[in-house]
Amino acid sequence: MATTLNGGGSYSGRSHNWFWIAGLWAGLGILEGTQNVFAMRYEGMHHEWLKLFFCLAFAWLPWALTTPLVIHLGRQYPLVWKPVPAWLIHLGAIIAIDLVVSAWGTALQVIFQPWMPDFETAPFLVTWPLKFSGGLVPAFILYGAILAVMYVLDSRARAAAQQTDTARLNEQLSHAQLNALQRQIEPHFIFNTLNSISGLVRENRNDAAVSMIVSLSDFLRRVAGSTHEARVPLAQEVEFLERYLQIQEARFAGRLAWNLQVPAELREARIPSFVLQPLAENAIKHGIARRAQGGEVRVAASRSDGMLHLTVYNDGPLLDRDECAIKDGIGLSNLRTRLKLLYGGDFELRLENYGITGVQVSLALPYREV
Repeated sequence: MATTLNGGGSYSGRSHNWFWIAGLWAGLGILEGTQNVFAMRYEGMHHEWLKLFFCLAFAWLPWALTTPLVIHLGRQYPLVWKPVPAWLIHLGAIIAIDLVVSAWGTALQVIFQPWMPDFETAPFLVTWPLKFSGGLVPAFILYGAILAVMYVLDSRARAAAQQTDTARLNEQLSHAQLNALQRQIEPHFIFNTLNSISGLVRENRNDAAVSMIVSLSDFLRRVAGSTHEARVPLAQEVEFLERYLQIQEARFAGRLAWNLQVPAELREARIPSFVLQPLAENAIKHGIARRAQGGEVRVAASRSDGMLHLTVYNDGPLLDRDECAIKDGIGLSNLRTRLKLLYGGDFELRLENYGITGVQVSLALPYREV
């Protein structure tokens, strides 16, 4: 017997696996037939062994055919203490099944006479009542066993369905949260860029402002054409980062240098969308912008021990000793939240002083290409 889940993952409990039902009862029939034949032969009896094996094995056929009915009644009328009609229905079903089973077994013995030559089976109307009365207790046991197995399997299937529904709801919630964070990051970036363009216009640096507008338009065109998937190829993130750095390069007018060290063999790795831009923005805002002479932003990628390692370095001022965590800015705050949603605890995000006058953000993610 079996239970199924519907298309939405919810438990339905309406189908029966005929293969398992037939296999179970066939196995019981073969076991009983074999056991009785060998035991009787060992005792020196002289029955029609093939006929006897056939009668004993096929005597279980009514149970196989009525098992779906028992399952249906068990689900339709659960066995609880209060509703007496449910118990009466099951009692009637047991009696009816025992009547059919005993009639079938009696018919097989009357037709095939498997006990010959030792003795002949009595007529049908004589043997049937004896088989019926002798089979009531086994019928109660078998009926109860079917219901017990059904309730166990139904309970497990129901629990599995609930887990599936819960997992699906959690996944949908995570996607909704990721989309909300994504929509928050994009306006944040756009507003910062527009403020930079306004500053260039006020300073009469019109060529730089125009160049910045062109780069922003190209960047937004790429964002609008993206699929907004939770994870995208590293190559796509590098393209976004290049557009962003070009915009910032125009803003800083020669005070910003940048270098991307991303091997070609790693560019198919899947990483969260808009993961590099917030790190580069943080490097520029808290590093390069604080230095009158500007500085360099260097982005690198490598792979080791099944992890993709991304680093964003800037040669700006060193961090204070008590500043050991990334905690400021919408982009970086959202980034940590998104990483937790996507990877749980299987990631590392670290901010630390690097070298004599530099700061580096290190990000380690599970390496995946699909």
